[in-house]
Amino acid sequence: MRYENICRATFISRPNRFIAVVEIDGEQQRVHVKNTGRCAELLVPGNTVYLERSANPRRKTACDLVAVERRGPEGLKLINMDSMAPNVMAQEWLAAEGLGRIEHLRAEATIGDSRFDFAGQQDGRRVVIEVKGCTLEENGVARFPDAPTLRGVKHLRGLTALAKEGCRCIVLIVIQMKGVHTFRPNWETQPEFGEALIEARDAGVEVIALDCAVWPGGARIDAPVQVDLERPGQLDRIM
Repeated sequence: MRYENICRATFISRPNRFIAVVEIDGEQQRVHVKNTGRCAELLVPGNTVYLERSANPRRKTACDLVAVERRGPEGLKLINMDSMAPNVMAQEWLAAEGLGRIEHLRAEATIGDSRFDFAGQQDGRRVVIEVKGCTLEENGVARFPDAPTLRGVKHLRGLTALAKEGCRCIVLIVIQMKGVHTFRPNWETQPEFGEALIEARDAGVEVIALDCAVWPGGARIDAPVQVDLERPGQLDRIM
């Protein structure tokens, strides 16, 4: 996945979830933020951000904010924070047979009362895939969600029901950065999502986490990341 007409800027503020104020070549501009999540740990005043200039002269904002540099213990880390990117990257990865050959792959598939990101057929069996983009990371651990998501829980329960009917169901966690060794549910923010993910896993839903190679002008899915669905404190109770 690639962007066009990338430029570098300095983040100043975020007046609302759709808009950021940045500094480009000494001048302040308002730009569109392509992620309505909190992203408080990413959009910190002074951080370097990367923008894609729009070719549409009628837009109220000339650029979209698509990536940010964050300084951590290991140095600078580049994170893609475009909420549309995980699905684009997932489609490219699936087309390259990341999950094996899937026939009749289609996006935005409505099944029952839910719409899932992808569906198709594999070896005579229905395959249903839901993609979750993840930008929240601390000390090499990625977590989702960064804010409560009722829609995300509904998707997990829908996949659980489909898996019990014999479908191959996958939750694909696309971690929009490198330098992550583990994915965990964000138990502190939404325990219900973690419990629903465990229930889905126990019903046969595959939980796959993948990191991404990220550069200012694009990103692609790269390598598997360990998934840890252990409930907080569970090991302490066992010991």
